[in-house]
Amino acid sequence: MKRLLMGTVALVALGAAPAGAQQSVKIGFVSTFSGPTAVIGNDMRNSFELALDHLGRKMAGKPVEVIYEDDQQKPEVGVQKSQKLVESDKVDFVIGYIWSNVLLASLKPVVDSQTFLISANAGPSQIAGEQCSPFFFSTSWQNDQTPQAMGTYMTQKGVKTAFLIGPNYAAGKDMLTGVRTTFKGQVIGEELTKWPDQLDFSTELSKVRAAKPEAVFVFYPGAAGVQFLTQYAQSGLKGQIPLYTAFTIDAITLPLQKDLALGVPGAQEWVNDLPNDANKKFVADFRAKHKNYPSFYGAQSYDAANFVNSAVIAVNGDLSKKDAMRAEMRKANYASVRGPYKYGNNQFPIQNFYLQDVVKDAEGNFTLKTVTTIVKDSQDQFHGQCPMK
Repeated sequence: MKRLLMGTVALVALGAAPAGAQQSVKIGFVSTFSGPTAVIGNDMRNSFELALDHLGRKMAGKPVEVIYEDDQQKPEVGVQKSQKLVESDKVDFVIGYIWSNVLLASLKPVVDSQTFLISANAGPSQIAGEQCSPFFFSTSWQNDQTPQAMGTYMTQKGVKTAFLIGPNYAAGKDMLTGVRTTFKGQVIGEELTKWPDQLDFSTELSKVRAAKPEAVFVFYPGAAGVQFLTQYAQSGLKGQIPLYTAFTIDAITLPLQKDLALGVPGAQEWVNDLPNDANKKFVADFRAKHKNYPSFYGAQSYDAANFVNSAVIAVNGDLSKKDAMRAEMRKANYASVRGPYKYGNNQFPIQNFYLQDVVKDAEGNFTLKTVTTIVKDSQDQFHGQCPMK
């Protein structure tokens, strides 16, 4: 009877152990793992898994448990999966999110539960501004930043008139707004198309032809980007009006776009040839394992794992010390594949943006090459609206 009672006491004591004494680091990862855009989610997962391999699949000596959830590219599904992760699975961190509309729907239940949410891609203006949260960090960018860099480059090239095209959802609107912010010429046309279903851009391209701009800026991630470049060339516009882009050409779409992507400059905060040790190891090991180049989606997910690791190490694995973890994360004190960067008051990166161009490597594979730095230490334009200081 005494032995049984002692066992019962031991079980009660174990159940009452503080959060910091848990045996593993639990991470929820929300992305798109089904449908046409699953290729992006899979690249993010592959890169995140590679980072965990490089960490020995432990953080501060604790094994890492990852629960992957498919948002199906639908906000209503994304919020359900996010709620499950924090309410049922009791994860310590939620990471991922390709799509801004999915992230916006999912933000509140995660941060209200005081669970850290790290976006490895989406960066809607609302979260950079009034909806900023001490429990939200980005390892990517605020949506407007990348097109702002391209708007700056278009101005440097002497472009006087431009036509802007993108999908009609949160990120698409942010992208076109970003270009308008820094482009000093005149925007003589703008089209927001149905998302994610529209893959025929003949109507929009007819409007471009009629407007006769000096340049076109386009934002279409994934399959839509492949279709747009194909139709741009088929329409005859590729040889007539220069095309500038953000996120339309990447390591995922290039194997399909091939020659169509040549001569179409883009902007990004990470390119696979950035000459730092962390990036060299990431790219080399990813290529060895998966036989292709990683994308910027993957690079940001790889960073997210190492970013979280820095916080867990700082508190010696005591995940109840959330203030101390936040203080460490604000330092960005880890080896990012983009090189060193800082965090603004809204916990979005202050970082460089590069001009990237399409080339062929020694094996004849299409890849992206850094051409020059467009802007240094870019900070998003919404941080002043964030009440955090």
